[in-house]
Formats: sequence, C-alpha cells, structure tokens
Amino acid sequence: MDIDVFAAAHTRDWERLDALVRRRRSLDGAEIDELVDLYQRVSTHLSVVRSSGQDPALVGRLSALVARARSAVTGAHAPAWRDALGFFTRVFPAILYRLRWWWIGMTAGTVGVAAAVAWWVVADPAVMHALGTPEYISQVVEYEFANYYVENPRGSFAAQVWTNNAWVAAQAIVFGVAFGLPTLYVMLLNAVNVGLMAGLMIGHGKADVFFGLILPHGLLELTAVFVAGGIGLKLGWTLISPGDRTRLRAFGEEGRAAVAAALGLAVVLFISGLIEGLVTGNTVAGHIPVPVALGIGVLAEVLFFLYVFVVGRRAYLEGETGDIKDAPAAVPVA
Repeated sequence: MDIDVFAAAHTRDWERLDALVRRRRSLDGAEIDELVDLYQRVSTHLSVVRSSGQDPALVGRLSALVARARSAVTGAHAPAWRDALGFFTRVFPAILYRLRWWWIGMTAGTVGVAAAVAWWVVADPAVMHALGTPEYISQVVEYEFANYYVENPRGSFAAQVWTNNAWVAAQAIVFGVAFGLPTLYVMLLNAVNVGLMAGLMIGHGKADVFFGLILPHGLLELTAVFVAGGIGLKLGWTLISPGDRTRLRAFGEEGRAAVAAALGLAVVLFISGLIEGLVTGNTVAGHIPVPVALGIGVLAEVLFFLYVFVVGRRAYLEGETGDIKDAPAAVPVA
C-alpha cells in the first residue's frame, strides 16, 4: 500500500474531524452525528496506517486525533471544579430566575399568612391565652426565644440549623410530586409557627427583640425556604398542566431542575446557618450590635437577589434552563 496515496485520499476526513473536535461544545445535532461517523472512520484509518508500519509520524498524528475525538464523542467531562463553577454561575441562578414568579408568589402568600396569624394573636386576648399559661408565655418571651440562639456552641448550633432548614426545603421540593399539596401544608405550617411566635413577642412589647434576632439570618433563610416552596409548587403544577410537553417529559425536565435547585439551596442555607450561629448568637451575647447584625442580614439578602436577577437572568437569556444538556452518551470504538 502506498501510504502517501492513502493519506491524500483521506486528508479531508482527518481535517474535518479535527475541526469538529475543536468546536465540540457548539455542535448541532447533524454535526454531532458527523463527528461520530468520522471518529469511527478515522479509527479504521489509524489501524490501516499502523499495520503498514511505513509512517510513524502519521501514526502519531492520527493517534492524537482519534484520542481527542474519543473524548468528544464519549462525553468527557470538564474537571470537577469547572463543573461546580458552571453550576453556581449558570445552572442554579438560571433555575431561580426562570421560576421566580413561583417563589415570589410563595413569599407573598407565606408572609401574608404569618402576618395575619401574628395580628390575630396580638388582637385577640383569647388566642394569646389559648397558647399557654401566663407563666409559660412569660418564660418564652423573656428567656427562651433569645436563649435558643446561645444554648449550644456556635458551630454545632449552625450545623443543627442548617440540617433542619435543608430538610424543610427538601421536603417542600420533593412533596411537589403529590401535586404540590404537601408542599402547601409544609409552608403553611411554617408560616403559622412564625406568626405565632411573632404575635407572642409583639404582644408583650418585644418586637425589637424578635425582629432584631430573626432578621439577620431570617431574611436569607426564609427566602431560601420560600424558593423551595415555589419550586415544589411548580413541580406539582407541572403534573396538572404540562403545557405543550407530554406530562412525563415535563415532569422529568422540571424534576431534574428541582433536584439541582435543592443542591444549590443547601449551600444558601449553609450560609444562612452560619449567620444564625455566628452573628445572631453573638448579638444575643452582646458581642455584635443589633444594627450591625441587621446590616449583615440585609447585605446577604441583597447579594442573593443580585445573584438571581443579574447572574441568573443572563444565564437564562442565554438559554440555560437547569435541565441536563443533550449530549452523545457513548459510541462503539472501531
């Protein structure tokens, strides 16, 4: 076999494969199919050239090309750190932005319920009396509410808070599979509990203590829980009204995005847990002034909204949805 004639006959295929491999992240469906076909063909060419033993340099060139093509067609992943960076700079914020109206609506509804319950407790002495004896209520208002933030070591308290809040958020999302009804129950239960405590504190002249301790961490923490509730509700609504997609496909797409959101929210809740354990606890102990603690809480909340409505909006407008990207899984090796 004349190796020069063989190379001349197939050089165009090799050059085309090299060009496709270089552009592998931006290929359309037809080009992906072409990439797979050329990879198999050039693998065969490599076997032919290697068996002839006439041109070691060409063997080396084709071996490198086939190895790069194999990485492209088998879906080789970027390094783990790059995957994580892409998740937090594109996937997670895009999901939050795409579903913003669901969790904004959940926020408005939950805050409304909590405010109504608090007003009811303050306005109706019978409700206040039904919550416990005067001695018990006095113990809660004067001691237990604030002591909750300092009765355990800061680190273990932050971990405990994070675990609890991540569990609540996960429930709110996962319960969406039951048409969102358990999600609504979880969110309603949390709203009532917050409202009852707010009513107790406000009704006994401790509004400054209540808001001074709950807002530094609660702004970010409750926002994350509201986001989880909104995503769970969207998941449930997808089963009821899948739109122009099949019900199975719609649920799969939204379900995958919901799982990704749950992972991202775990990090957000970790940050709010640190604020609760390290900032709120030190506020109770008198080491951090209330205005400083409130400033930290407001800053964390503002950064979260900038993250969603700047970073997330940009990623969403560029086509990011939070679902798994279409990619070839694997092909036979010639």
